[in-house]
Amino acid sequence: MNRRDFARLLALGSAAPFLTPGTAWPRPVDLPPTPASPDERFWNAVRDQFVMPKELTMLNAANLCPSSAPVLETMYRMTKDMDQDPSQDNRAKLGDGRENTRKLLAEFLRVTPEEIVITRNTSESNNLVSTGIDLKAGDEVLLTADNHPSNHTAWQQKAKRFGFTVKDIPVPNPHPGFEYYVEAFRKAITPQTKVISLTHLTSTVGDLFPAKEICRLARERGILTLVDGAQSFGLFDVDLSDMQPDFYSGSAHKWPCGPKENGVLYINKNAQPKIWASIFSAYPGRVGISKTFEGFGQRDEPAMIAFGEALTFQTKIGRALVEKRSRELTTALVEGLKKIDGVKIWTSPDASRRAAVLSFQPGNLDVRKLSLALYQKDKIGCATRGGEDRPGLRFSPHFYNTHADVDRTIAAVKRYIATGV
Repeated sequence: MNRRDFARLLALGSAAPFLTPGTAWPRPVDLPPTPASPDERFWNAVRDQFVMPKELTMLNAANLCPSSAPVLETMYRMTKDMDQDPSQDNRAKLGDGRENTRKLLAEFLRVTPEEIVITRNTSESNNLVSTGIDLKAGDEVLLTADNHPSNHTAWQQKAKRFGFTVKDIPVPNPHPGFEYYVEAFRKAITPQTKVISLTHLTSTVGDLFPAKEICRLARERGILTLVDGAQSFGLFDVDLSDMQPDFYSGSAHKWPCGPKENGVLYINKNAQPKIWASIFSAYPGRVGISKTFEGFGQRDEPAMIAFGEALTFQTKIGRALVEKRSRELTTALVEGLKKIDGVKIWTSPDASRRAAVLSFQPGNLDVRKLSLALYQKDKIGCATRGGEDRPGLRFSPHFYNTHADVDRTIAAVKRYIATGV
């Protein structure tokens, strides 16, 4: 089945409207053509593709993004089609849709379908790597200290079981510069180093790491690399053929604005003989590494198909523009927060060393009380970070946000710091 035929399948999935009359979820409408220099009218049209109420400002893309109306409609149509006729004969076409998503993922990341595994999220992808590589006592894994548990604790637990060693590369604040990390890894490598595992963009303060340069450093020394792309996949215009990691992971539910419980694991063709599958069941993928790494049993194939729709939606807008817009909104937040007395920004002041994840300490305010006030009184959703290590609020805007959202947010933070919560 080619892509045109599959598009017709989506259109025929249900003759009924996506939503009943009077609901708040309109059928998706076509976006206007993307102009060379999109203005707020264009981005407002993008915002209209999401079902969030107009008064709600979501600044938590680093945790969970809403799905666009085209993604929701695809999930509805394909799920209804399957539930109306769950026979194997009817469901066979869903496998074609799943493979279409694999092709779209390969195009999105600029690799081949034979190197793509459709997982359930970044955590599963990371654990498939840390479980699948043969490591023994005496071997060594280098990690960046600021890593998600699925790319940090997971390695530590397996080190206890199998006897290898895990070493952390310190992550100073503020960001010390890209060369610092390249040199830090270069100095830390020993003859025992077998794997380097790092986060492309941290979820804590939004530090960007020089993934391409670190991958090159490792490749020259025969060391495997895993790049955790949970915060870069769907935000950056990622080109894995240029970065050249051995493994790269990502989730659909974050920056791609796709369905929940879908993710990606890229396994470079040269690394495939060096990793074992750790889950075996029925219904694997059809090509390349997916034939051995994607046998997870029954899957939600309508959601897997909708994952492809999310990629198509971003591609239609322009992936470079999505990244540029998200960075632009983040810079506007940084500049606004800098002017508020008492605010301490943990994220790098250098825009080249950050992206769309911003963390700051709001004076002496209790961050959880402030977050709750922002949500309940101002309809602004964000994340919090407690403890002693860079406590504060985290804002992570995306391309569905507007400059009006930024202005409202800065005004609200300024008001609460002045009056308390």
